[in-house]
Amino acid sequence: MPSFILPDGNALACDQADGLAIATAISPGLARQALAIEVDGVLQDLTGVVPDGAQVRIVTARDDDPQALSLLRHSAAHLMAAAVCELFPGTRLAYGPATADGFFYDMALPRVLTPEDFPAITARMQDLVARDLPFVREDCSPAAGLERVAGDQYKTDNAQRAVAAGAQSLSFYRLGEAFEDLCAGPHVPSTRFLAHCQVMSVAGAYWHGDQDSDQLTRLYGTAFASKKGLAAYLRQLEEAKERDHRRIGREMDLFHIEEDNPGQIYWHPRGWTLYRTIENHLRQAITAEGYVEVRTPALQPQGLWERSGHWDKYRENMFITYEQDRGVDRSAAGEHGPAQAQPEPGAAPAGPNRCFSIKPMNCPGHIAIFKQGLKSYRDLPLRMAEFGPCVRYEPSGALHGIMRVRGFVQDDGHIYCTEEQIGDEVGEFCRLLKQIYADFGFPPETVKVKFSTRPEKRVGSDADWDRAEAALEAAVRQAGLEVSINPGEGAFYGPKLEFVLTDCLGRDWQCGTIQVDYQLCSAERLNATYVAADGSKRHPILLHRAICGSFERFIGILIEHYAGKLPLWLAPEQIRVLAISDAHIDYGRQVVGRLLAAGLRATLDTDADKLGAKIRRARNDRVTYFAVVGAQEAETGTVSLQRQNGDKLGQLDCAALISRLQDEVSARTAPSQEA
Repeated sequence: MPSFILPDGNALACDQADGLAIATAISPGLARQALAIEVDGVLQDLTGVVPDGAQVRIVTARDDDPQALSLLRHSAAHLMAAAVCELFPGTRLAYGPATADGFFYDMALPRVLTPEDFPAITARMQDLVARDLPFVREDCSPAAGLERVAGDQYKTDNAQRAVAAGAQSLSFYRLGEAFEDLCAGPHVPSTRFLAHCQVMSVAGAYWHGDQDSDQLTRLYGTAFASKKGLAAYLRQLEEAKERDHRRIGREMDLFHIEEDNPGQIYWHPRGWTLYRTIENHLRQAITAEGYVEVRTPALQPQGLWERSGHWDKYRENMFITYEQDRGVDRSAAGEHGPAQAQPEPGAAPAGPNRCFSIKPMNCPGHIAIFKQGLKSYRDLPLRMAEFGPCVRYEPSGALHGIMRVRGFVQDDGHIYCTEEQIGDEVGEFCRLLKQIYADFGFPPETVKVKFSTRPEKRVGSDADWDRAEAALEAAVRQAGLEVSINPGEGAFYGPKLEFVLTDCLGRDWQCGTIQVDYQLCSAERLNATYVAADGSKRHPILLHRAICGSFERFIGILIEHYAGKLPLWLAPEQIRVLAISDAHIDYGRQVVGRLLAAGLRATLDTDADKLGAKIRRARNDRVTYFAVVGAQEAETGTVSLQRQNGDKLGQLDCAALISRLQDEVSARTAPSQEA
């Protein structure tokens, strides 16, 4: 009789080697709740064969189990596709994966879908749920599978890709009598587990993201294990709408983006004040850590990007230009468009028409600075930083406010060190990063760390990658970090740690990173060297690091996290003085003058509105404090102070007011998210 190892380490003997039998042997009640079985860490259908001696875990419908949610959402994508096919005959299906917070399905439909169609789709999905239809899997040979999808453009493409990747069989899932889909699975046993799902939105998409291919309809949805989980998620979405940085940015007059210049931000005075406050804080922090700040050119030649490896691995994200265009017709090459129209390596015109790229990152320029002059082992570690403007090609459909843009600034840094110094440098960076995150209101318990390993598209030998991953793993142990593995998501030149912030709504944002790079300074790449203690020339290890990542995106995160009500030290306008009438404006100017002289960001509202209107305007502008001045305050040399949230703090003289605000700025205390 086969036996299996349960999560508690005990062995379970079972007369049948499938997931449903194992679940039933544990408990008939568990079998009724079971969605799938995890076998040696891999999820599979309950009906699949389980090898003797395998470690197993029965997966049930729980909102706190990522695997259960992913399984529910993948199955709900099929449920939604089945509903759409019934409602809109002639629909052709492309593919429908689970995502971090839901699922989508790309389809070619006989007509355009709109939000007005969502109630009908949802109703048909619930009808399929009520019918408790089983997901029935059937496996066949690659040849039989390809014959089965013959004539279906998208499924044939998917099947061919699977076979090319080494699939020994192709699997199909049937739902009822009419619906069948090519899919690797797994899926829940039946539709009764999918009661808590909802259609969310619709957008356009390209087949496999290729803009030269078919345009499809992408229908989004979400699913949860419980009604409570779905309701909580929908409430979070409503709260996120209220906190949308684009709306708050307009209300606070922080920035705007022109329609004919997508992905490029126009910072207004208040927004630029916030930007410079963050930049200056980071500059002060890294200067204390021994960083030297540099500046590198925006335009850099194709040859440099070829040697670094970016031209081959990153060219599709680069904007290309030429040294001279006069008399040269480049319309066919489309050099001002996306990467697929750009020249291949070595194909740039000779002479005065050399090809350049607007830099998408700063590392090759920093290495060029490092190579100027002889460097010794005594100079290492050398910490170099730049608040470097970069430009990357992002499809217009992927742009999102200031969260995802084409033009941005990184708080970029590169540490040149020996192999023996990697652990100390990674540890020091992690300490600095956590302190800065805490300054912005993200304490260590809100920061998660992912260890991203070698990607499929990379440079360097496997031996180099083994060394780099081992060095970063040792640094993680030395720093005492808890990490989760993020397989295949490293940079093309090295593995990395990714630091993920969790905001007040429970959303995750990947911001900081540190990468261990054995490649760019090598003789095969940019050939940076230093003189070792024994007199030999060696190549330094390069650590790429960023704390905020993109300033633009980080500011968007802060705006949404605080709903625009930023901590006093970050607030573009820290205090606004409100004169009750024109007769009190002169005294208001005196108060503002003293506040400005003390280094505080203060303004005076001189409009003729009544005091109530001025208070409403200050609150809408998210001014942290406002100080009312009238006849009594002018006579006593005081102000009547209020917080953004309406708390009245009484009368203070100017000296006490300044001291209070300066203490709060120095403490960098964050406002309550309930305020």
